[in-house]
Amino acid sequence: MTNERLISLDAFRGYTIAAMILVNHPGSWDHVYAPFSHKEWNGVTPTDLIFPFFIFIVGVSIVLAYSKRVASGTSSKKTVIKITSRFLKIFLVGIFLNLLHAPSLQELRIAGVLQRIAVVFLVCSLLFLFTSWRTWLITGIIILIGYWLAMVLVPTPEYGKAMLEPGINLAARVDRLILPGSMWMKTWDPEGILSTLPAIATGIAGMLTGMIITGKPEKEHKILWIFTAGFLATITGQAWGWVFPLNKSLWTSSYVLFTGGLACMTLAASMFVVDILQRKRFTKIGIVFGANAITIYVLSELMFLLDMIKIQGQSPVTHFMNLCAGISIPSKLASLLYALLIVVICYIPAWLLYRKRIFIKL
Repeated sequence: MTNERLISLDAFRGYTIAAMILVNHPGSWDHVYAPFSHKEWNGVTPTDLIFPFFIFIVGVSIVLAYSKRVASGTSSKKTVIKITSRFLKIFLVGIFLNLLHAPSLQELRIAGVLQRIAVVFLVCSLLFLFTSWRTWLITGIIILIGYWLAMVLVPTPEYGKAMLEPGINLAARVDRLILPGSMWMKTWDPEGILSTLPAIATGIAGMLTGMIITGKPEKEHKILWIFTAGFLATITGQAWGWVFPLNKSLWTSSYVLFTGGLACMTLAASMFVVDILQRKRFTKIGIVFGANAITIYVLSELMFLLDMIKIQGQSPVTHFMNLCAGISIPSKLASLLYALLIVVICYIPAWLLYRKRIFIKL
C-alpha cells in the first residue's frame, strides 16, 4: 500500500474541505440548521468534526508523503527546507486572509485556521523525520494529559480557581498575555496558542494511523486495526469528557480523542469501501477538491468579496435570500442552498486545476 495512491484518503480530504466551505458560507448566520453550526461551548456537532478531521488527515499525509522521500534517499536537510518553506507559505497565506478583514495592522489577527494547520504540519513533520513512532505516541500522551491537568488545576487569578468557561480559562489568559494583535472573540481566540498544543496531538493521531497504513500487514488487517483504535479512542474521549468536556474552542484532550477516533473509523470505512471493494463512484468530487485542498479553501475564503458587488444597492447573497423568501423557501433552507452554491462555485476551479493536472502545494 505504500506505493499505491490511497484513493480513500484523497476523497476523505476533499470531502472534508467541501464540508468546511459549506459550513463557512451560509446565506445568513441567523438562519443555520443546528448540524451546520458549531456548538457555542461544550459539546460537538457534525461541524465541530471538520477541522480536527482535516488536521488528522494532515498527519496521515505526512507519513505517506515523507516515507517515500526518506526511502528515496532524500537528505534530511533538503526535506527540512521543504517543510519549513511549506509551513511559511501556509502560515503567511493565513495572515494575508486575516489582513483582508483587519481595519489596521494593529488590529490584525495572528491566529487562524491556516496558521494552526501550518504549525501542526511543521511540528508533526519534524517529529516524523527525527523521531520514532514511540516518541510520537509518548509526545501525544504527554500533551493530552499535561494540557488537561493545566486547564483544570492552574487557577485563574480573577477567580482564584481553575475555570473552563469562555474567556476566563487558562488558554484565554495565555492568549491575552502572549498573542499579539486582535483575537477572534476579543479576549480569547479559538485558534490560540495553548489550544494549538492538543491540536498537534490530533496531527500525531493521524501520523500513528499513517504508520499502520504503511506497515506490512494486509489491507484488511490494517483497516481492522485502524477502526478498532478509532473506536477505543472515541469511547475514551467520550468518557474523559465527563471530567474534561468535549470542546472545540479549547480543543480539549477529550475532544482530541473523540474526534480523532471518529476520523480513524471514517478513514477505515472509506478504505474498506473504496480500496478493498473498489467502489469509487462517489470519490471523484472528493478527489477533485482534495487535489488542491488548501488552495480551494483559500479561494473560498475570498468569497466575501462577492458582498462588495452591489446590484440595485444589495449584495448577491441578499438578492438570493430575498428570492428564496419570495417563493416561500424557509430561511434556513435558503441559507443552506446558498452555502451549497458556494461549494459548487469553488468546485469549478478545483475541477479545472485537476483536469489540467495542476497541483498547487501551499
